[in-house]
Amino acid sequence: MIKILTDNWSTIITGFEFTILSSIVGLLGSLILGMVFALMEMAPNKFLKFIGTAFVEFFRNIPLLVITLFFYVVVSHAVKINGFWAGTIALILYTSSFVAECIRGGVNSVDPGQMEGARSNGLTYTQAMIHIVLPQGFKLAIPSLGNQFINLVKNSSILSFVAGLDLMYQANVISGANLDPFNTYIVIGIFYLLLTGPLSVFMNHLENRLR
Repeated sequence: MIKILTDNWSTIITGFEFTILSSIVGLLGSLILGMVFALMEMAPNKFLKFIGTAFVEFFRNIPLLVITLFFYVVVSHAVKINGFWAGTIALILYTSSFVAECIRGGVNSVDPGQMEGARSNGLTYTQAMIHIVLPQGFKLAIPSLGNQFINLVKNSSILSFVAGLDLMYQANVISGANLDPFNTYIVIGIFYLLLTGPLSVFMNHLENRLR
């Protein structure tokens, strides 16, 4: 393992950087998009509710690989897009559908009296949701959101199918060159742990802090 690490250090670090970048962009994008569609799912407006529910159900029930290949093979004919961005956009759309459900579940766990109390004090539905209900629901959703963000980091390996230059892609290149897949994938697995481990600790700390 040491020999694989030293002989391919620059290649592994390149893959590590692309995996980190994809994970950060995917995390931020899926959190923002997931929150938007969660609010749409819970909106009093039937049209917005339909759009939000349709988005969540559509992307939640399609394999991530299919979404990735759609952007890499189909969308790339209309818009110039490389494997990295095809995979990252697919990650955002796929994960945001689960994030939306996590947030919706958290908000639904908030006592309905919170909304009623806010409305009776003159706040509009939007104001009550943003200032009163959503912060409480988001706090309740932290554990499940943490799981989704860890899954996102692991799912970033989907980039390897579309030459996204991530850790798994570089692992395949190294394994093909040295014919030692066992040790190669152990090394790559350790690098994934370097990402998911601290993220797991941070989410647990955040959960305990907000509790």
